[in-house]
Amino acid sequence: MTAVSSGTRTPVRGGGVRALWAGNPQAVVQRGLIAARSSSWAVVLSGFFEPVFYLASMGIGLGALIGDVQTAQGVDVSYAAFIAPALLAVSAMNGAIYDSTWNVFFRLNYGRLYEGMLSTSLGPLDVALGEIVYALLRGLAYATGFMIIMQILGLNLSWTAVLALPAVVLIAFGFASVGMAVTSFMKTFQQMDWITFVLLPMFLFSATFYPITVYPGWVQQIVMALPLWHGVELIRGLTTGILSVGMLWHVVYYAVMVAIGLVFTTTRLRALFLD
Repeated sequence: MTAVSSGTRTPVRGGGVRALWAGNPQAVVQRGLIAARSSSWAVVLSGFFEPVFYLASMGIGLGALIGDVQTAQGVDVSYAAFIAPALLAVSAMNGAIYDSTWNVFFRLNYGRLYEGMLSTSLGPLDVALGEIVYALLRGLAYATGFMIIMQILGLNLSWTAVLALPAVVLIAFGFASVGMAVTSFMKTFQQMDWITFVLLPMFLFSATFYPITVYPGWVQQIVMALPLWHGVELIRGLTTGILSVGMLWHVVYYAVMVAIGLVFTTTRLRALFLD
């Protein structure tokens, strides 16, 4: 059913769920995949090679001087095996964040893409979920490539490492959801610099390169509140085979991130273009 306004036929949205959801997020994902064909692959691949370079320089190079490192569960592993799962989580974060922040910022403020999408039958939840899934795919692609390198180097110490890929999907989903929600409030490129300002220290201090026990107790509590730390600990437990019931809290943490991100992004898109 349509209504005519200023000579343009525009879909009429029903109330309730139908005002938010048309059940077609795959259309947004498909548009992203088609657009990716014309993207610079050098830029895309740079996000994959960054953690690989860290692994080669620090895990293998510096690791030869450091020797074994003790995990949070008190088990000794090689330094390369210690930082590799952390870099795997970082790889998933980087892939998801790039698409859900900078790319979304351009589409939102300059390309006016979402305004066009929401003038069709698509609802804000379709757009939000479609963009987040597309960002998730990029994070998964980065992480899968890095996982293969870990396997070749013998850094997957247990069969449970196969579960790291589903965990990577969850991590990427969480960061993509929150990333898009935050970006929906950004208006200038200068504001976007705050994302890098937050991500860089989180990358350096989330027990990525050394155990969290090196910090004083109060600093440990701050680090344990960071999303990347939960991803690092979850992946590290799976690739080393050091499992615990406490790992379920990491899963819950990311599930909450996904839910919050989707709700805020959907609400924000509706406020920007439909209200």
